[in-house]
Amino acid sequence: MGRLSVASSAALLLAAVPGSAMRQDDAGPLLERARGIHERVLTIDTHDDIPFDFATEDVDPGVRGPRQVDLPKMVEGGLDAEFFIVYVGQGARDPEGYAFARSRALTKFAAIHRMTGDMYPDRIELAYAADDVGRIVESGKRAAAIGIENGWVIGRDLRLVGAYHVLGARYMTLAHNGHNDISDSAQPQPRLGDPPSEHGGISGFGEAVIEEMNRVGMMVDVSHISKDAMLDAVRLSRAPVIASHSAMSGVHAHARNMDDEQLLALRDNGGVIQTVAFDAYLVPEERSPAGVADLVDHIDHAVGLIGIDHVGISSDFDGGGGIEGWRDASETFNVTLELVRRGYSEDAIAKLWGGNLLRVWRENERVAAAGTR
Repeated sequence: MGRLSVASSAALLLAAVPGSAMRQDDAGPLLERARGIHERVLTIDTHDDIPFDFATEDVDPGVRGPRQVDLPKMVEGGLDAEFFIVYVGQGARDPEGYAFARSRALTKFAAIHRMTGDMYPDRIELAYAADDVGRIVESGKRAAAIGIENGWVIGRDLRLVGAYHVLGARYMTLAHNGHNDISDSAQPQPRLGDPPSEHGGISGFGEAVIEEMNRVGMMVDVSHISKDAMLDAVRLSRAPVIASHSAMSGVHAHARNMDDEQLLALRDNGGVIQTVAFDAYLVPEERSPAGVADLVDHIDHAVGLIGIDHVGISSDFDGGGGIEGWRDASETFNVTLELVRRGYSEDAIAKLWGGNLLRVWRENERVAAAGTR
């Protein structure tokens, strides 16, 4: 499913993964095995940020350009599916602020629909259901999905959860940098007047938001929220949650990373953590820049603690993500290569690259369907 171009395959034969202790005597067979696996498994990245002028002449996703994710780079790197993100940074929590956030969110929804509809319907298609992803990729196209980053875009209007779901949103990060009406953030913002904790986790309104997300089948995303909020979310959600782009505090302590208690709670909820290729979350500043081997160190830690069924992969491209060896979508194969070098089986790699995320997505669909009978 993940198809590498002949040119990129040849180039990869000439270079080992940056930061990887490649053994010369097994480089050839390892590369051949990794290439075969990468071509067969379904590869899904759960986080690519887009600008407000996305899918215009200025930011054309169909041509190779400066962005880390575009259609040529996806094809070159064998990246089958991408979650394009409706992100609006936290601002004022008043009627004017909520209206602004809603307007900005709708601008990004429209851009994603423009890409998959008016501009490149023969090259990329929007997935509304988990089963759509494989069908779209089998048809020879890339699959797009939509995630929302920052629940501020619903303000205090629960109806917007359903409205955004109709537009294609299949997960929502409850908060971003700064508290909102739903949840405390892992990174309170003094510029917004944030105390260290406002709600003690998830607010009363946030409980209703999670219930509504479960009702419509939108995955609850616990990246960016505080530890107390994350533990509340897994307790409150009737469906498995995701951490769409986070890493492991057990490898590198950072406010945005999840500790072992959180990982175990995620496992018990049936969820998945999408390990993020973000330099500052993977290694201390003095060890920067991080490489693909550092990303897989975090994957190894999570798999060792909570099992292969609860771990995935995310880039946070075009939003600060990108590491040595996986600087953009064209280098996606290098992650598979490092996983093979570590001894991961094809079945395990398939789970990491999308199988686990699709399982959680399907379970959210099942919970929603069961609740509407």
